[in-house]
Amino acid sequence: MTYQFPDGFLWGGATAANQFEGAYNEGGKGLNLADVLPGGKERLALLSSTGFDFEIDKSKYSYPNHEGIDFYHRYKEDIALFAEMGFKVFRLSIAWSRIFPNGDETEPNEEGLAFYDRVFDELQKYGIEPLVTIAHYETPLHLTKEYGGWRNRQLVEFFDRYVETIFTRYKDKVKYWLTFNEINGATHMPLMGLGFSPENEKTRLQDSFQGLHHQFLASARAVKKGHEIIPDSQIGCMLLYAPVYSFDSNPENVMHARREADLFNFFCGDVQVRGEYPYFANRYFKEHDIKLDIKEGDLAEIKEGTVDFISFSYYMSRTDKKEKTPEEIGQGNLIGGVKNPFLKASDWGWEIDPVGLRIALNELYGRYQVPLMIVENGLGAYDKVEADGSIQDDYRIDYLREHIKQMGEAIEDGVDLIGYTSWGCIDLVSASSGQYSKRYGFIYVDKHDDGSGTLERKRKKSFYWYKDLIDSNGKQL
Repeated sequence: MTYQFPDGFLWGGATAANQFEGAYNEGGKGLNLADVLPGGKERLALLSSTGFDFEIDKSKYSYPNHEGIDFYHRYKEDIALFAEMGFKVFRLSIAWSRIFPNGDETEPNEEGLAFYDRVFDELQKYGIEPLVTIAHYETPLHLTKEYGGWRNRQLVEFFDRYVETIFTRYKDKVKYWLTFNEINGATHMPLMGLGFSPENEKTRLQDSFQGLHHQFLASARAVKKGHEIIPDSQIGCMLLYAPVYSFDSNPENVMHARREADLFNFFCGDVQVRGEYPYFANRYFKEHDIKLDIKEGDLAEIKEGTVDFISFSYYMSRTDKKEKTPEEIGQGNLIGGVKNPFLKASDWGWEIDPVGLRIALNELYGRYQVPLMIVENGLGAYDKVEADGSIQDDYRIDYLREHIKQMGEAIEDGVDLIGYTSWGCIDLVSASSGQYSKRYGFIYVDKHDDGSGTLERKRKKSFYWYKDLIDSNGKQL
């Protein structure tokens, strides 16, 4: 079947500053949260642990984020490669601590602002639209250590200053914006999304939902401010989306899956798209003894600052049941659940479910009726450079092809899908594992987990496949 993607569909790729820019202490940049997260097996444990000390210890750990793939110095080369593939859009994030090194200054760092000017100018040269994530796991470290991260309401004020600065500076260069990356993942890993390490498990939910409230308020203010400063701007939210399947037809398991899906997939979307807390929030807060400090006027501001579209990441679905044995717990995916017997998994244990993407698109569009954009989707895999220098990543092509087919099906279903940016369009440092070896890109970067490598860029087989796909607007699958 040949799929009909809309004219002007935004094909492209996605990255994050902390995973590929490098130059972590250049250009006046301050330290951010990602700069103190080590690479390797320890990272995931630290992300979900309590009491992380936020210190860099190079005698004990490596920090691949510090160098990334050196986009900071190689952006012209990389953007030229994106243009060669035919990108219509490129998703990147601004590192908050490049603009405000500590996060609480009153004046921005001009050197940081100028860097992104150069990047946006280079994209404009090739006719590539920037899609900019304002906060992508890059809370300035000072705000984490001195203020306690987003638990502290003062971060709303600091974020206001930051967004006004970048909207004003880039108003003629950037139309598409996203406020907070994977905002709904914050309760699972508050260290990444909310910039704090839980003191204990008892306070984790209370502090996480209070931090989320502050982010909802900050996002709503950003949407209003963005529309004032950039009248034709489109400002979206960004969710980590995973359909939740019941393990079987047992009504108890079906209800459990429903509640898990409501909380994970729709809680944040309801607030940011509909402008109000969902109907099921009060019961959940009551059952978990969560008491939010909501100031007078907060809910009105949230109502007035709803987003223009929904963007989301899709890597996997989730299968769950109410009662799990100790052996079953954690056998599912990164975000929990149990093993789905009908799905295969990637090298990192992430279950591969293309049809789940069509389900996700229909669930989101059916609930919210606003345009959708898939801004992360891809396969992390071990790539091998052959003797002739080629990288034959047919497994990546197969993965992407099957997911893009399901996008076509969803469009045929009636879903308003406006764009797709494959995650890690160029190899970068994995957010979950801090590894170079977990590769996602169409472009291979010669950099390895032991720190070796020349940073040379090579086109993979998937590079040419994606180029043909874009050229044909999705027909050449």
